[in-house]
Amino acid sequence: MNYKILTIILFIVVFLYRQVLTILKLRSTRNPIPENVADIYDAATYEKWQSYRREKCRLSFFESIVTLAVDIVLVAADLYAAWAGLFPDTVFWQLFAVLLLSTLTVVFTLPFTYYDTMKIEEKYGFNRTKKGTFAVDQVKEMIISLGILTFVTWLLAVMHWGLGDKMILVFAIALSVLIFGFAFLYPILSRVFNKFTPLEEGELRDKLTALLTKHGYTVRAIEVMDGSKRSTKANAYFTGFGKLKTIVLYDTLLEKLTPDEICAVFAHELGHGVHKDTLKGQVMTVVQMLLLSVLAWLTVRTEDIFLDFGFTAVNYGLAVILILSVEFALIAPLFGILVNALSRRHEYRADHFAVEEGYGPALISGLKKIVKADFGDVAPSRALVILEYSHPSLSQRIDAIAKAEASL
Repeated sequence: MNYKILTIILFIVVFLYRQVLTILKLRSTRNPIPENVADIYDAATYEKWQSYRREKCRLSFFESIVTLAVDIVLVAADLYAAWAGLFPDTVFWQLFAVLLLSTLTVVFTLPFTYYDTMKIEEKYGFNRTKKGTFAVDQVKEMIISLGILTFVTWLLAVMHWGLGDKMILVFAIALSVLIFGFAFLYPILSRVFNKFTPLEEGELRDKLTALLTKHGYTVRAIEVMDGSKRSTKANAYFTGFGKLKTIVLYDTLLEKLTPDEICAVFAHELGHGVHKDTLKGQVMTVVQMLLLSVLAWLTVRTEDIFLDFGFTAVNYGLAVILILSVEFALIAPLFGILVNALSRRHEYRADHFAVEEGYGPALISGLKKIVKADFGDVAPSRALVILEYSHPSLSQRIDAIAKAEASL
């Protein structure tokens, strides 16, 4: 079997699937707006949204073509092996060389990222990122990405040497621990990019604290993140494990939502905690890591793969690239359909919890404001929701919230 030709074919298959998603997004711009979300955009604003979505899809299409071309050239011309030949002939330096080259190829898509942020987002009034901030962010992201990939790849190499075919379960556990560790460290890493300040005393702080403590949670801190530094879009999230939580609010969320609407959003998040949805998500993460571990095992034990790419032995850096960019990229859509279906079910249940807490109307109005601020799709096609959405469409959520309200 010629693994090089097979890889190129699979690159194209993954590319075509992503274009199917792009086509579905474009078609969604022609869908009629459901009546229960018709008040989010007026006619002029909806036309603006349609134009925005089309520009984003076109840019994504051309970026995908460039990415595909770069991937094919790197593989077809054995450039990974040629580049690695410039580095010391040790396992670490050989894997690092391949990962470094893969990371550096971001320069080919950087113009698209820049155009998306500084042109399209700017054109439609969302961007607040300065050019200097954009440049610093890209450098930080490249360094962090390279560091994480190098560590994981070195871990794979060490486990393969030490355990051989017995590496699957241990590597899956190690990956899961890393994922959960990064989730724990996310609040720290996010401070590399943003500034956080305590939420001032007042009605909102009191209501959020009371909401969580009512259900046995301890609020470690309530912080405001300077999301407006980069965008006008609104967001918020919980961090922390178990019952100890930190609440993070984007400053843009404070500008757009009332205290009751923000509490409604967090009542929804609290519903996930009460129903153990986070734990269930962690189980799915472990399953996903086990799948990745099996792919890793199959890849590194097949030396012919690396010979076809110009190497004389297994290169763990190339193995990780193939696993993430080709092998798992093929499986992920099928796995994602199942995970997203479960996630959408959890979202309905969390909304119902917020209704039971007395925040039904505030949740509806808050969600509408968030979708409007984020310039979200209010009429996605059913196929797009099934294939890609971890949340039901806003219209579906509002219908379910209204039914929950009526049942109380």
